[in-house]
Amino acid sequence: MLDWDNVRIFLAVARSGQMLAAARKLGLDHATVSRRIATLEAGLGAKLIERRTNGCALTVRGESFLSSAERMETEILQAQVALSADVAISGDVRVGAPDGFGTFVLARHFGALMDEYPGLTVQLAPLPRAFSLAKREADIAVTIDRPAEGRLTVKKLTDYTLSLYVSRDYLDRHPGAGAAPQDHRVVCYVPDLVFSPSLDYLGEVGLADARRFECAGMIGQVEAVRAGAGVGVLHDYVARRFDDLVRIAPERRIVRAYWIVTHDDVRDFARVRLVHDHIVSLTQRQQRDFT
Repeated sequence: MLDWDNVRIFLAVARSGQMLAAARKLGLDHATVSRRIATLEAGLGAKLIERRTNGCALTVRGESFLSSAERMETEILQAQVALSADVAISGDVRVGAPDGFGTFVLARHFGALMDEYPGLTVQLAPLPRAFSLAKREADIAVTIDRPAEGRLTVKKLTDYTLSLYVSRDYLDRHPGAGAAPQDHRVVCYVPDLVFSPSLDYLGEVGLADARRFECAGMIGQVEAVRAGAGVGVLHDYVARRFDDLVRIAPERRIVRAYWIVTHDDVRDFARVRLVHDHIVSLTQRQQRDFT
């Protein structure tokens, strides 16, 4: 008989690609994870994971078993949804979001929700990266691209705009920046670290050939522009918070969108539904700030 706990550990290793990373996520030590995987393999009579110097990889049989393990996980999650319908809201909900939206919109609005539901813990990950709901990296993800595949529930949150900004001090020293921003250094993303094509927008504002200071995170870009590093393409809802930032060339404006995404396996968890609806509600209340 399969031990679900061993299968759960297998899923964590398969999704992270590392024993150590899986151990940290599960709150176990490396030796326990390794031993549990060995027990699972012995019970199945098949090698599932190949240990390598730089991590782990699934064998052919491991790939095959992964599909079965994910179906087991789905069944267990659905059972939990059914059994927890009348249970008080408690537990962890992890929210992955772009660093700007996560920091300047979400971070300040979860405290009151957790005061109302003391058993709830929100884990906010405001990072310049994409999150895989299929790999359970998050329960809810805010994305800048609408997912096209997967067992996902997707809802548009809002459009948002980006414009060109410089610091007041920079504009005093370079009064021509507004008329010809392409002649100045541009603060932008690191090209090979851009996690979405939607962030490659310099061509849209005529700055593709400008000199660059490249920074992988949006918050870092904001601080660089405030310090006078050059011209930045910044989110209007963020830049408006800083009196030392000045918008230039207002005709060069970009429109993007945020989407909120949940995996179908967890969307009906009461705690996930609560946090999802909270994000939708607060975004609707702040609608005018985004454009």
